[in-house]
Amino acid sequence: MQLKKVDVVICGGGWTGLAIAKELATRTSLEIVVLERGPARSLAEYANSMDEVDYSLRLRMMQNSAEETMTHRHTSKDTAAPVRSPGHVRIGTGTGGSGEHWAGFACRYPEDTFTLKTALKQRFGDARMPEGLTAQDWTVTWKDIEPYYTKVETLLGIGGKAGNIQGRLIEGGNIFEGPRSKEFPVGPHRQSLPMTVFEKAAKALGYHPYITPAATLPFDYKNPDGVFRPGCAYCGYCGLYGCMVSAKAQPTNVLLPVLRRKSNFTLRNHAWVRRILHKDGRATGVTYMDEKGREVTQPASIVITSAFPTGNTRLLLLSQIGTPYNPVTGEGTLGRNFTHQMSGGTGAQIVYDKPLQGYARAGGQGMSFSDFDSFNRLDPDAGILRGGTFVGGGGGSGLPISSFGNIPAGEVSRNWGAEWKKASLKYHDRIGGGARFEAEHLPYKQNYLDLDPTYTDKWGDPLLRTTIDWTDHEMRMRAFATKIADQMTKEMASIAGGRLVQSSGRGDGRRSGRYQTAAYATTHLHGGAIMSDTPADGVVNTFNQHWNMPNLWVIGASAFPHAGTTNPTLTALAFTLRAADALIDKYLKHPGALA
Repeated sequence: MQLKKVDVVICGGGWTGLAIAKELATRTSLEIVVLERGPARSLAEYANSMDEVDYSLRLRMMQNSAEETMTHRHTSKDTAAPVRSPGHVRIGTGTGGSGEHWAGFACRYPEDTFTLKTALKQRFGDARMPEGLTAQDWTVTWKDIEPYYTKVETLLGIGGKAGNIQGRLIEGGNIFEGPRSKEFPVGPHRQSLPMTVFEKAAKALGYHPYITPAATLPFDYKNPDGVFRPGCAYCGYCGLYGCMVSAKAQPTNVLLPVLRRKSNFTLRNHAWVRRILHKDGRATGVTYMDEKGREVTQPASIVITSAFPTGNTRLLLLSQIGTPYNPVTGEGTLGRNFTHQMSGGTGAQIVYDKPLQGYARAGGQGMSFSDFDSFNRLDPDAGILRGGTFVGGGGGSGLPISSFGNIPAGEVSRNWGAEWKKASLKYHDRIGGGARFEAEHLPYKQNYLDLDPTYTDKWGDPLLRTTIDWTDHEMRMRAFATKIADQMTKEMASIAGGRLVQSSGRGDGRRSGRYQTAAYATTHLHGGAIMSDTPADGVVNTFNQHWNMPNLWVIGASAFPHAGTTNPTLTALAFTLRAADALIDKYLKHPGALA
């Protein structure tokens, strides 16, 4: 079935897809269609069905791995196997995508992230770079991207306290962040007891803690589009859930209210895009499967793919757009520089002498310190090229079902029965964590994406194959971070008058030496269709426009040449707004390559 041609078709209805749709729909008269493979989402659905078993344990908002998954292997010499459950990463589906179930941590990347290759070379020289490192600069500088960070924070109502406004360092904020043009649009969350303990411990050890910027509103807010959202109810149903009151910024409550008012915008759910159509160097539309299993062709003058990072790369590979990356020869760019995120922490927890009221919390609520971000405090001779941010301040009961059974290791002989239940009740809402580490993951030639030769999705298309493993560098980062986290947790226990215990083993396995797919790390994947200064080094140019197809735009973290320190959402949206400006102000006036 072939439909009438439209001006713009967008593949993916998450943060980036709906954000660029909003810019196009409100600033032009173009006819825009967004295709989203999953179901529609609504506030009423979230308010009426906050089922913890369904959402926290069965992961209702994630992609169904029986329909599509990815395969994994550690090296190109291994045989890849399908990832059969949402283990290491939780990719959302439905309107809003992963932006509906995110927890709301909303940090900017460090200033020198965007000039990584230059920064590494200046500090270490070529001779000290790890074997196979494929670091490169991002085509932009802090000066280019900072105004878009500010726009995104204002759009979403990000709450926090600035630590660097135009070069003026401010106590209580992140003094290591790049210079901001202005203060956050919303103030930070109030501190819980674990947050206060984390802050005191960090200061006692000579660090500079600050309340973590969050996309959950501490009080009512109206953004520049006139979208009103109420303050947080501190129900705790944030990560893995859509917000029942709209206090957490999500695509469905920030972007859709504006788009629904526009007659030139259409959202089609249950539309599974399989190919981008193209001829003579130009995209001509897409084909997708609808809810009834019919193949539909949607012609369009401009095609934008804004799926999850791995989804963007897979769609380009399936559509035979670009040259697949070959890690042996270094030829090709599509699939290159695949990164996840380096995480670590401590195996210790703190038993407090009183309840923490941990059930009353907001997504993103916590404390951080960035004293080891970028090159800060890193010994150039220690073999660690880049650092990261330490975050913490959580603890207590959390959600009633998934948090039950968090007891010290060795407390009971088995994890069931009367003894276990008694211990679970005793420690419920009294155990808090220490500090965890979120750091950059550098790109290597051996970590990449391609199509799997064996396994297919429900339509018979090849699955995406991920080839990735940690290197010695990540192991050194993790060992370094563990020492800092252990010191922090010990200091927190001393300040709180609590007892330091080992974790009960409910953790996520981040401290393993090999990359794992069975244990959750973060939903922060990057690369595969990276931006570059020249077509020889990447898939898209500085405006997210495809190098070889000027009317094709690839939006999202697939364009990141490497992983930043924390959640990529703000950065992905900042680049989306920048791409929208280029498309509207430059391309529409003079269609063609912009770089």
